[in-house]
Amino acid sequence: MAEQQPVAELDPRYSDGNTSPTGWPEARDRLVGAELYWLSTVRPGGRPHVTPLIAVWVDGALHFCTGPGERKARNLAHNPHCVLTTGTPTLFEGLDVVVEGDAVRVRGDDALRPVADAFERKYGSDWHFDVRDGAFIGQGGEALAFRVDPATAFGFRKGDGEYSQTRWRFTAEG
Repeated sequence: MAEQQPVAELDPRYSDGNTSPTGWPEARDRLVGAELYWLSTVRPGGRPHVTPLIAVWVDGALHFCTGPGERKARNLAHNPHCVLTTGTPTLFEGLDVVVEGDAVRVRGDDALRPVADAFERKYGSDWHFDVRDGAFIGQGGEALAFRVDPATAFGFRKGDGEYSQTRWRFTAEG
């Protein structure tokens, strides 16, 4: 499956005058290589919930997993809208990336296997998952896998006299 190529827009309100939009390949590389992400979901009562987790980029989307009884799984069952972020915890350097989209449960064993393999390649054998009956089975028991295709993403470049905000819009047409 070919990855969507989004339209990039520089927001001049939050960008230095001599900057240009950050290219999607650089942002995607940041998403691929990051070790830690932050997932934001909404509780059924409307309050936000944010938690750190690990994720992998497979077939043009971020994938993460969670136990079926965990707060994030319960939130997503009620409302699939979510935000995943990653970046650098510094003010004057780096590129922070924010991905908005809907978390969709990955259920088929054939769809889950490449995601399970990606977790082990990226994070090592402690993150080995067997795939059985539409779920991951690991050291901690059953885990549900979710896929987040970017709907909109933002990049915040910081440092070296270049501060910018890029928005990438994804469309169904690609």
